[in-house]
Amino acid sequence: MASSEHDLSFSEWTALQDAWGGCAYCGATGTPVQKDCVLPISRGGRYTLLNVVPACRSCNASKCNDEVTGWLRRKRLDERAFLVRLGEVQAAVQAEVQAEVQAAVQQEVTAARPPGSPAAR
Repeated sequence: MASSEHDLSFSEWTALQDAWGGCAYCGATGTPVQKDCVLPISRGGRYTLLNVVPACRSCNASKCNDEVTGWLRRKRLDERAFLVRLGEVQAAVQAEVQAEVQAAVQQEVTAARPPGSPAAR
C-alpha cells in the first residue's frame, strides 16, 4: 500500500459522504461509514476521488477485496443503480472540487496583484 499513490483529500472525502448520503452500496443512513475502494487496493486500486465510496461497516467487511459488480450481484444489490449513481456522484464531486480549486487560485492571483494594477481597480 505504501508504494501506491493515495490522494484523497479530507474535503473530497467529506464531499463524497455528503453526495452519497449514506452507504454507497446498501443505502444505510444514520450509521458511521468507512472509506471503501471500489477497485480494492489488493487489485491495484487506490484511495482517490474516483475510487472511494462511503460504505457501512457491514458492506465494507462483506465486500472485502471482491470485485464490486460480482459482490453486488451475490448480495442481490442493484448493480446498475450503483454504477449509474457512482458516475453521477463522481461527476458532481469532481465539478465541486474543481470549482473550489479555481476559486482558491483566483483568490491567490487577486491577492498577489500589486496595489493599483489595472485588474485591482
